[in-house]
Amino acid sequence: MILMLFASIIRTDWLRLTMTRTPNVVLDYTPEVAVATRPLYERVSRIIPAFEWPIHAPLVAAINQLKREKNAVILAHNYQTPEIFHCVADIVGDSLALAQKAVATDADVIVLAGVHFMAETAKLLNPDKIVLIPDERAGCSLAESITPEDVRRLRAKHPGVPVVTYVNTSAAVKAECDICCTSGNAVKVVESLGTGEVIFLPDEYLAKYVATQTKVRIITWNGHCEVHERFTGDEVRGYRSGFDGLVVIAHPECPPDVLEAADFVGSTAQMIDFVRTRKPPRVLMVTECSMSDNVAAEVHDVDFVRPCNLCPHMKQITLSNIHSALQTLQPRVEIDPIVAERARLAVERMLAVGR
Repeated sequence: MILMLFASIIRTDWLRLTMTRTPNVVLDYTPEVAVATRPLYERVSRIIPAFEWPIHAPLVAAINQLKREKNAVILAHNYQTPEIFHCVADIVGDSLALAQKAVATDADVIVLAGVHFMAETAKLLNPDKIVLIPDERAGCSLAESITPEDVRRLRAKHPGVPVVTYVNTSAAVKAECDICCTSGNAVKVVESLGTGEVIFLPDEYLAKYVATQTKVRIITWNGHCEVHERFTGDEVRGYRSGFDGLVVIAHPECPPDVLEAADFVGSTAQMIDFVRTRKPPRVLMVTECSMSDNVAAEVHDVDFVRPCNLCPHMKQITLSNIHSALQTLQPRVEIDPIVAERARLAVERMLAVGR
């Protein structure tokens, strides 16, 4: 109960910050909206307080109506807030799942509720569709840690060594690389190249984790996720001492001492699958904290201990700017055709390898 109250306080503070930061559409919470959105609220009632729902419900109803009118789909990453993830998204998942499912959609419009590199990936795979990113400020510290020039310098320093790029990079960086990967298939991608060494960029911690899982020599870059790098092994051990029977699962973007202190290491999809299938009585998910909210909304018999590191970039995406994007069909993601052709090849090679 205390943990749920703490999570509610964090959500309320986040909501207040969002409402003062972003121009918001004000729609009425009518009896009709209440009835139409009641089944959706039932999905998130364990996470979103009842007093908060009337703020979200009118936008949820309006967004779902606009999707029908525009033949649009919303792709939402696991780090999106529950009102987006569970109430307006059509396709949800980690970066790899979103990329895979983006190929299959027959919608005319794709709204990416995530960060900019994800929207670029959707555009690479759907060049003839309208792809929208509701807020162009939704960046990524990993994507910003490396440039195309950096990749060219790495190639010059290590001639003939293939370059694997984490999907958390710009299209321009992907265009300079041989193949993409996600945290869910990184080891499989590295080993698919059949070489004794690879350049792996930009996440240093993910690269070091991959190096522990393969005999391939990994040449690293020094990029870090600003959410995951804040976790520490001491923090994990502190949670263990405070909660009996705690199972700790961590994302491989975390520092090595965190991974050493964890019971399981995996991608966001693998972490979710772990909770769904094994149902530990009490679990700590060492990753962006909205993911714990989203899993807790559907897995009711697990006690979630939440270390709350929010991604400021993911939180740029709100119901309000999703609604605006669908109304105006802006901002659109556009990629230089020459860059797109080369970057698309790296993404398609990743999809061919699979999960």
